[in-house]
Amino acid sequence: MIIDSHQHVWDLDRAPYPWLGPHVPQWNRTFTFEEVQPDLRRNGVSATVMVQAADNDQDTQYMLAVADDHPEVVGVVGYVPLEKPAEASARLAELRTDRRVVGIRNLTHDRPDPDWILRPDVDEGLSVLEAAGIPFDYVAVIPRHLEHVPVLSERHPRLRIVVDHLAKPPIGRSGVEPWWSLMAAAAENPLVHAKVSGLYPGEAPDRWNADAIRPFVERAVELFGPSRLMYGGDWPISVAAGGYSRVFEGVMQALRGVAPRDRDEILSGTARRFYDLDDDLLTAAAARSRGAGRP
Repeated sequence: MIIDSHQHVWDLDRAPYPWLGPHVPQWNRTFTFEEVQPDLRRNGVSATVMVQAADNDQDTQYMLAVADDHPEVVGVVGYVPLEKPAEASARLAELRTDRRVVGIRNLTHDRPDPDWILRPDVDEGLSVLEAAGIPFDYVAVIPRHLEHVPVLSERHPRLRIVVDHLAKPPIGRSGVEPWWSLMAAAAENPLVHAKVSGLYPGEAPDRWNADAIRPFVERAVELFGPSRLMYGGDWPISVAAGGYSRVFEGVMQALRGVAPRDRDEILSGTARRFYDLDDDLLTAAAARSRGAGRP
């Protein structure tokens, strides 16, 4: 089984997405699960974890509604307002009544303050997640964001953190620092994981290939080991990088030097454990995938 640990949908009529607009025409429309479904099946992806794309409740509710119609969706990483701890706690209690809610994320990279995640009120919100045993998806897109991971690890020693998109390594640029060293510091905490996803330059997402991402994937395997890495397709952001299938193939090429058993960890085992995905939901997703492949 292959589990895509990082997949989005959004509906402009169902939720506000402030980061969308004419300045990003490739993403400024509704993207439904039905659109990506053929690519998932074509590449043998049986299950996905859907991840929030907006800091509001409507986006989370829309993802859950999509999951109602698609058993391939075995997990949802939703939103609670970390900067409002009491509200976050109450909302998290509501969300946890649904076994598909497996994590929480905030769009930290869209905040003007690169140190937002260290604010006392946000820190208290992270304590809410830690106490509940709920993982946190951390979006780190600049070195300053990545610098904060060891601090978060120290403040919240029981909080499971996954760094989305390998913290956007400097693909296609000269030099690998400070990413190279900062990822090593982040990986020192055994509860910190990372997603092999979104590996294309933000300023030129169409300019990448497997050879360009391979050194960073290999570095991640060296630092985290396969048991703390998970594959993510990052659709529909990936449409700007050639689409789901091109990105999937690029990741598979970058993982060719990884032993089959270790590759299985990255493609399914790690996501299953990290998000504590429900066995019944995984079984239903696998059955749906097998049924879709029948003539």
